[in-house]
Amino acid sequence: MTEATIIHIAQESVKLCLLLSGPMLVTALIVGLVISVFQAVTQIQEMTLTFVPKILAMVFVFFLTMPWMLKKLIEFTQNLILNIPYFIK
Repeated sequence: MTEATIIHIAQESVKLCLLLSGPMLVTALIVGLVISVFQAVTQIQEMTLTFVPKILAMVFVFFLTMPWMLKKLIEFTQNLILNIPYFIK
């Protein structure tokens, strides 16, 4: 296994991690912005008002995208396992 192979696997792992966390992070960002605007307009400064909707939205998006995320993880893992003979050379 060469250094280039290790770097390539690490890069692909980081890309996959960012790809899988993206939908939930974008959801948290959008919900956070909407709630911040709502709080600025109404001048309600309740801390739980920011966390509860974010958590609920992220859980909803997680369950919505879970089949796609599992498919991506399985493809990545299968690719790693199938290429083990080439990594050993």
